[in-house]
Amino acid sequence: MPLKELFERDWQELESDGVLFSSLEKLVAWGRSNSLWPATFGLACCAIEMMGSTDGRNDLARFGSEVFRASPRQADVMIVAGRLSKKMAPVMRRVYDQMPDPKWVISMGACASSGGMFNNYAIVQNVDSVVPVDIFVPGCPPRPEALIYAVMQLQKKVRGEAFDNYGTQLPMVDAWTR
Repeated sequence: MPLKELFERDWQELESDGVLFSSLEKLVAWGRSNSLWPATFGLACCAIEMMGSTDGRNDLARFGSEVFRASPRQADVMIVAGRLSKKMAPVMRRVYDQMPDPKWVISMGACASSGGMFNNYAIVQNVDSVVPVDIFVPGCPPRPEALIYAVMQLQKKVRGEAFDNYGTQLPMVDAWTR
């Protein structure tokens, strides 16, 4: 199709012919949301359920998150699975700081989110006090399907399709600020 004819046609006609219109920001956000690489930070029994989310039955790979990275420099999502001791908190913060921007955190399980049944001096009562958490996954331990749902919600947040409790649309995640 000649370029002059392309500019004279209506955009709705072009979309019906298979031509898509979008912005570069939305295209980058779509690509980023479909290639989330988690850094494993399994601390307790929730880590077993996190591993179960990648098996053949649950298949987290359908959502582009099958590449669990052992190096924080290659990951953009940290999944904190299980109870976090106060001795391990500085190590987790160091791993978080080594991750490149943009980065997100999923808090998996009751122990990571609120300390769970461990209300004592040795356990951090909320991972959000050490690193900023984007998604909380409830349960003790949560099922692999709950983690997959959390990854899907994070994908919506990255694409700018997330809504708050009042129904207003949340802004798209900026690439370089937090």
